[in-house]
This record gives sequence, structure tokens and C-alpha cells, in this order.
Amino acid sequence: MLGNIALLVLSCAACQAFILGRNQSHWDGLKVTWSINPLTMFQGVPRTIPEATSHGWVKMDTGTTCQNGPFLGERFWKDGDLGVILLFDVHGYIAGIQAGIEKNYSPNPNHFPFPPLVSHPMVAHGTRFYITAYFVPTDKICSTGRTETEFRTQGTGSGLWIQNGTNPLTDSRAIPMTIEAARVSRWTEGKCFATMGVHFWYNIHKDMSCENFYPMFLLYNGGVLNGFGWAFMMNIQSSKRLEHPGQNVYASFMKEVPTCMNSMGTITTLHIYLTSSATADNC
Repeated sequence: MLGNIALLVLSCAACQAFILGRNQSHWDGLKVTWSINPLTMFQGVPRTIPEATSHGWVKMDTGTTCQNGPFLGERFWKDGDLGVILLFDVHGYIAGIQAGIEKNYSPNPNHFPFPPLVSHPMVAHGTRFYITAYFVPTDKICSTGRTETEFRTQGTGSGLWIQNGTNPLTDSRAIPMTIEAARVSRWTEGKCFATMGVHFWYNIHKDMSCENFYPMFLLYNGGVLNGFGWAFMMNIQSSKRLEHPGQNVYASFMKEVPTCMNSMGTITTLHIYLTSSATADNC
């Protein structure tokens, strides 16, 4: 069924890409969630604070400044959903995104996050673990921010940085912006999937331990980065936005599935799109 849907969307995507002549390197949107349900797939999320507040998003950390604990940006969420938390700079423009997991979430038979991932990149704060990505250089977010001209020119962001430690200014790591750069890095090329892109996973191989499975993947279309996502080795049912791939579909996204994943069961993922039309992402 998954393959049939992908073929149908791919044919539509080819037409759309031809008609629109899309520039995959211009991040002109922000959407989350891949789904076979047209009512929940490719959900657009706000890119400015006024847009967020008008659509029911509220500030997560009341009474705090732009730098809140180990994270940068004013954090907004909607309906208490930890699956998608938006980060805005001092001028109210989108600066990043994160997801949170309750430390005491149950059931969690795999005991995720595994010890090697704590703080790298699952950062503990209060009663939760968070994973965080930034769309602009971290030293700008709470200092100068972006101007309206920069936002209009750059769109969602000028790059992608994953926070891989407790200090967002010194511990954030740049993600390869082109597929060629990814291929000569420690990221491992996976498979292409229509409406997603070519997946890359960090340093995976068949005999690895899942304790070292980095919970992030990258998405390349037209040779450039225009999306990414999270992959948690647990089945989180508390968010309307998160995805729940079963063991039978892992091979659709990886050329070589780590053997350890055979015992992980259903996991939790989230696809995050940095352009306005995910249906045109055909790799």
C-alpha cells in the first residue's frame, strides 16, 4: 500500500515540479508530518510569531527571554503537543524547531533515549528530553535576529544546525547542504522515497548497536538539502503530528537496515519539510 501511494504521489509530483520549476534550494515553507491520510499530511506550521499566535500557538516558557536554559529562541507550541515546538528569534522570525519527550513516558520498553544519546543530541531540561535544530546561525538568534529583508530573502533559513550538546552556541553542528557534501561525510546514504527525498542516516551499518543510532535523518532533493526529520526508538502516541513506521517499512528508507532494529518494533518519526510543496520532492 505504501508503495502504491508513493507511485501515485510521484506522478503528481513530476507534473507539479515541471509546472512550477521549483527551486529546491530555496526554503520557502515549513511543513511537518508524512502520512497516507490527506487530512494530516504535510501540515504547514507558522514562520513568524504573529502568524503563530493567530493560529493558536502559545509561548511555552512564559516570562523567559530568548535564551531559555540550554536552548535558543522563544519556544511556541500548540495544544501542549511536544511533537512540534517552534523556535523564533528576537524579531519573531522562525529560527528552529524541536521535539520533546517526557522522561517518564510509558510505555518505553526500549528505554529511549539510550545513554550515548543523552545530551548528544537528546538534551535534558526539566522533566523532558529535547532534540533541537536551528535554521540560522545560533549566534544571531538571540542577538541581532533576522531582519524582514533577510527573512524574505532566505525564507525558512540559511542552513541547518543540530544541537549536539548542552550549549547551543558551541555545540551546534552544521549539516551538509548538498548531497555531494553528505556523501563524503559520516552520513550514510539511504533510499529515495517520493514525497520525502533521498534519506541519509548518521554512520549506520548492519552490525551497529542501536544505542548509537543517531535520531535524525536528512532529506535531499535535486541534490540539495530541503528537509530532515527525527527517528526515536520508541512508540510515542501523545502527539497528533508524529509518525509511527513499523518494522516492515524500514527497508524503504535504508539501503542496509541495522540488525538491532529487528527488536525495536514500531518507532516514532517526523518528516520536516523546508519548502512549500512536499509533493514535488521526488529526489
